[in-house]
Amino acid sequence: MSSTRAPYACDPAKSRGRLIPEPPSATRTPFQRDRDRIIHATAFRRLKHKTQVFVQHEGDHYRTRLTHSLEVAQIARSIARTLGLDEDLAEALSLAHDLGHPPFGHAGEEALDLCMQPFGGFDHNEQTFRVLTLLERRYPEFDGLNLSWETLEGIVKHNGPLTGPAASAKAQARPVPRSIADFSTRWDLELAEFASLEAQVAAVSDDIAYNNHDIDDGLRAGLFTLGDLADVPLAGPIVAGVRRDHPGLDEDRAMHETVRRMIGVMVEDVIAETRNRIAAARVASPEAVRALGQPLAVFSETMRQNDIGLKRFLFAHMYRHERVTRMTEQAKLVVADLFDRHLADPSLLPPDWQAELGAPGNAKTARVVADYIAGMTDNFAFETQARLKDGSGGTGSGP
Repeated sequence: MSSTRAPYACDPAKSRGRLIPEPPSATRTPFQRDRDRIIHATAFRRLKHKTQVFVQHEGDHYRTRLTHSLEVAQIARSIARTLGLDEDLAEALSLAHDLGHPPFGHAGEEALDLCMQPFGGFDHNEQTFRVLTLLERRYPEFDGLNLSWETLEGIVKHNGPLTGPAASAKAQARPVPRSIADFSTRWDLELAEFASLEAQVAAVSDDIAYNNHDIDDGLRAGLFTLGDLADVPLAGPIVAGVRRDHPGLDEDRAMHETVRRMIGVMVEDVIAETRNRIAAARVASPEAVRALGQPLAVFSETMRQNDIGLKRFLFAHMYRHERVTRMTEQAKLVVADLFDRHLADPSLLPPDWQAELGAPGNAKTARVVADYIAGMTDNFAFETQARLKDGSGGTGSGP
């Protein structure tokens, strides 16, 4: 376990600062300050009522966006600590990475993206960036949270470069989201390079968390059983190991032990593979990490194949399960209806949102409506649609 900062770690003492200069904190590093601002943000509190897979009202023990983000942060801090990275930056990125998700998880995002196609589309990563740089309005000197360059860079590029030869085929196939492109002209986020190792660790921690916790939630919901995991890569052998080590163990404890072991194996794999790649590339600074042209914090090839197998199982047995698809189709209808109603009649928006509007029906109005809906919790979206459908009035003070 590392107790010192590695030379390739981001050093808060060498941060590139904030777009709007502020006096330094006497008690916190810039990255600790970023983390604290994220935790105190309104958008962060709303995550407790936003869907991960199951809509929030379906049960108290299923993951929400908030509990998922906390679990990602725990995994990321553990990996960052072992690799000698800045734990606070990794934590800040983990806590912020889902702030832009609309209600109802990926179903809500798909519906909002479809509604926004005539106006540039909708992407939850861009929306997270909008929350952090524009939509949170808490401070007298600026909109957004005025986070450090390293945190904003990590949010934008935690899944890799957005432009240039190192960008993924998916990133190259579409233009850089306008909010990010416009901001980067003011403060260069170096969109053609990889992000810091802390951002890469946050991204792979997200994969570890949602795979394992979706298995946990799926088992808890009765969508599949531990026996169904027998032929699933990684999961099957671990279930067998739990049964062998603890004969007669009840299903609930066996489920938790299985997930615990899976997380541990995946974390150890990332640490080992990342160390091997760092040694092979001989990176000795954060700048060298960014300029390398390939990621460092990743699964080994064997674990990558296991990860693909886990995702295939979850897609077939959970995300496409009739109980889940019934909810997602309902959610899409709610989001589309809310968008159409507010775009057609922007007076339904709360007064402070109406102040941001352009001409009726134009791209600026559509973006304001999308920002408003994306900020809704699951419950607020349901309640707002119900009020509008029964004619009982507008949406009040907003989500």
